[in-house]
Amino acid sequence: MTKYIFVAGGVMSGVGKGIAASSIGNILQSSGYKVTALKIDPYVNVDAGTMNPTEHGEVFVLDDGTECDQDMGNYERFLNRSFSRINYMTTGSVYLSVIQKERAMGYGGKQVEVVPRIPLEVIDRINSAIKKDKADIAVVEIGGTVGEYENILFLEAVRMLKIKTPQNVALVLVSFLPALGAGGDELKTKPTQHAVRSLNAVGLHPDMVLARAAVPLDKKRKEKIEFMCSIPRGYVISAPNVSSIYDVPINFEKDKLGEKLLSRLGLKVKNKNTREWRKLVGVIKNLEKPVHPVKSRKAGISPKAKSFNRVKIGIVGKYFATGNFVLEDSYISVIEAVKHASWANKRAPEITWLSAEQYEKSSDRINELKNYDGIIVPGGFGSRGVEGKIKAIEFCRKQKIPYLGLCLGLQLAVIEFARNVCKIRDASSREFNPKTASPVIDVMPEQKALLSEKKYGATMRLGSYKCLIKKGTKSYVAYKNTVISERHRHRYEINNDFRDELEKNGLVVAGVNPERDLVEIIELKNHPFFVASQFHPEFKSRPLNPHPLFREFIRVAAKRNVQR
Repeated sequence: MTKYIFVAGGVMSGVGKGIAASSIGNILQSSGYKVTALKIDPYVNVDAGTMNPTEHGEVFVLDDGTECDQDMGNYERFLNRSFSRINYMTTGSVYLSVIQKERAMGYGGKQVEVVPRIPLEVIDRINSAIKKDKADIAVVEIGGTVGEYENILFLEAVRMLKIKTPQNVALVLVSFLPALGAGGDELKTKPTQHAVRSLNAVGLHPDMVLARAAVPLDKKRKEKIEFMCSIPRGYVISAPNVSSIYDVPINFEKDKLGEKLLSRLGLKVKNKNTREWRKLVGVIKNLEKPVHPVKSRKAGISPKAKSFNRVKIGIVGKYFATGNFVLEDSYISVIEAVKHASWANKRAPEITWLSAEQYEKSSDRINELKNYDGIIVPGGFGSRGVEGKIKAIEFCRKQKIPYLGLCLGLQLAVIEFARNVCKIRDASSREFNPKTASPVIDVMPEQKALLSEKKYGATMRLGSYKCLIKKGTKSYVAYKNTVISERHRHRYEINNDFRDELEKNGLVVAGVNPERDLVEIIELKNHPFFVASQFHPEFKSRPLNPHPLFREFIRVAAKRNVQR
């Protein structure tokens, strides 16, 4: 029978449930089982598409166009596979489904109550994902923190499953242990005890506790949590901070997490295979090792040579700056894609956040781009910071700095080229200037009515679309293929009315969607690497399978590092 592992969080939000669930899935998959992973978000939003990235983090997009939480990206990266809309649900989507079913007489005229209908709908969705993925085990992350009102109905679904088939359900609590004391190493267990009691209050008890903390959990505190929370001996697993999230599965296995969870579910390890993953983690650790300057001199290595194993990438954006605080979650897939490609090129990435708005305020600041091996302009919406990004793109074009544009990064590259090379001085996008006389970037025809009716949720060009790549281009060198499929999330496109003028002046259209003749990839000749895509290649990058465009971008950027 199919097994269920639910992952809930205690004490505080942002405790690492997503990485924990991803790591559990990774471990079980490497133990010989077919695994599916689901995320339940306790929001009334139907999906994550309308959420502000500075508040909720990146909006991840699946092949079928589902706009979802960034943890779905973690699942795909850790399990090296793709998921679909059935693997993601929110409070809003579950309620909407139940209401639509009731409107269609799906309940045969019966009174529809929150309990049991909402929890049963949750269970049905989990089982649908299991059936679709032909999974042996489902790992389900429940968003929020135990004790909150918002996720109580999802915990009720767990309780119902546990009553029906207790031998097939395991509940894992990821709980934070704050540190006190002068050295910050006195971990306190009391908040975890309260989190367990909050679960007890809704009829549940965790089978395992993952103790999140800055440092490894010592034996004494493990035993205290076991005793005070009635956790079986050995089922409190230390989950300290690690330098790379990809080291988490390896770290969990030090406490034999996989073996213990399988045992709880009446299963055994089939054929363990962690060779590729351990090799990846080994590469990461080796690249991150600091080079000792004294040892370098003794070995006859010059101080400049110490940077040869690193690649410096600048990301010009706007969703990360609130004072001096960097909201990396806004661009998490871009960050991970840079890491994957860097490791594949035997380079350690150094990522720096560059504020586009600063380039608008001070033109002199743009010269700092010379200090980087490559520049990325990622996706985004709205006019804030746009002119600063255009200045950065112009600088990269003229100074021959490797450039990778993603979605908005393509659109702004086209605007910059139109203004400064084609001499279309008023070139712009209707997104920023609805009255522009030269809309080189224009709203898609089917989007106009949707925008006028203020229909924003799940109405963009979303999900995977085919792209034909022209041979002889840098994109073809990267993909080594003429037909690809990539994920999209946008409303605006290159206006084909200006395409001839752009190409006549040297813009290379390297990729096109065959169904609608839409430009998917642009490039520049006589440039080390100036490539931009209308799609989001970062969504398909995996640590064991880096994305081709990122991989080629980093390869060229690494050469610039050697030449500087």
